[in-house]
Amino acid sequence: MTQSVVVQVGQCGNQVGCRFWDLALREHAAVNKKGIYDEALSSFFRNVDTRSGDNGPDIYKGKIRSLKARALLIDMEEGVVNEILQGPLRDVFDSKQLITDVSGSGNNWAVGHKIYGSQYRENIVEKLRKTAEHCDCLQCFFIIHSMGGGTGSGLGTFVLNLLEEEFPEVYRFVTSVYPSGEDDVITSPYNSVLAMKELNEHADCVLPVENESLFEIVNKIHQMINSGKLGSTVKQNSLVTSSAGSAKTLQEKPFDAMNNIVANLLLNLTSSARFEGSLNMDLNEISMNLVPFPRLHYLVSSLTPLYTLADVNVPSRRLDQMFSDAFSRDHQLIQADPKHSLYLACALLVRGNVQVSDLRRNIERLKPSLHFVSWNQEGWKTGLCSVPPVGHSHSLLALANNTCVKPTFMELKDRFMKLYKKKAHLHHYLQIDGMEQSCFSEAISSLSDLIEEYNELDATKDGPRIDPSRLKIAV
Repeated sequence: MTQSVVVQVGQCGNQVGCRFWDLALREHAAVNKKGIYDEALSSFFRNVDTRSGDNGPDIYKGKIRSLKARALLIDMEEGVVNEILQGPLRDVFDSKQLITDVSGSGNNWAVGHKIYGSQYRENIVEKLRKTAEHCDCLQCFFIIHSMGGGTGSGLGTFVLNLLEEEFPEVYRFVTSVYPSGEDDVITSPYNSVLAMKELNEHADCVLPVENESLFEIVNKIHQMINSGKLGSTVKQNSLVTSSAGSAKTLQEKPFDAMNNIVANLLLNLTSSARFEGSLNMDLNEISMNLVPFPRLHYLVSSLTPLYTLADVNVPSRRLDQMFSDAFSRDHQLIQADPKHSLYLACALLVRGNVQVSDLRRNIERLKPSLHFVSWNQEGWKTGLCSVPPVGHSHSLLALANNTCVKPTFMELKDRFMKLYKKKAHLHHYLQIDGMEQSCFSEAISSLSDLIEEYNELDATKDGPRIDPSRLKIAV
């Protein structure tokens, strides 16, 4: 079994991370009835004997003593991390896994990246190494952060660079929450574009998530519940978007429902690493199979079902419907339409009692309506994990490397240029040591190059399909 480490940075990163750990514990508790520390748990948790202090030895077999998350929590404002430490998850983390400050990054990428980056560099490296030392076979780092604020975008991408330096062989998966057009942070276009340059250069895979899409998904679920469309007796909460049944007794926060969707994305993404299945998909296989060109590593994710069948009195949705949903706009975690764009590759991660034949049948059924790039017509990667999420009979996460991410990046570029042409708010960045105006021009040119690469691929979409000539082997 392999292990993965989660690094959650900034307010948004820590709030999403908090929901991830809560849901992961609930998922393992549903499967692991005897309280035995098993391989599934070891992928994200250590089992520590706390009788000899917090730094007790790891116990690899037998009863669960004290589970500690393989995680590093970083925030330059201590509010959210303190809240986690006072909440039901407080025992899952200890002080050696936290790095906090008090003043925050003031929505300024340069403060997070340049000031806090150099100030906390050694501390972050030391804690990352400690966490890595507790793993037998470290496979992957997950970074969770937002793009719009200062700490998430600036320090988050600084940590990404550190991981590449310190652990070049370990995969770096980044979940990035992108701001909406009506974002309340005026400088978020600057922060996002500066962060994008780092993601282009240092991440193996990026799962972009848009606030707007999450908000719409949550609204749709609430509308369906309130309209009674989901059946005669409907519980008010969906396990996908609420923390119903979790250890949490506090009042739900406004963003909890949205954060739960991102947490579910990560749960489904890592299910093969944690549980048995007839077609297990390693995390490094996702990058290997879905990223044909190093910079085009942005994967559009869609989740289905979005409400929990245990919560609603409706017949289980047919499997085929679940596959169709995964390719509809309503289920995408960014506002994109992959069906009308070009696929480079697609992965389907299915959980629950689903057969390989179901997978094949649905791929054959959907294939004619999807545009795949000419040189990768068979670009499907599939994974089957036998353990479904709590409250479901089955679920599906689709990851598409698709040119439909381009409009998100173009809109970001437009918002950046509106500010940059006026040089608005620029002085806040340029007064930071090590921050030059060239950082902005390099960042926007990096984003423009990325958009151009997608344009070039899109241009091939409607052309005649020409199979690349095969290599001739002399016999």
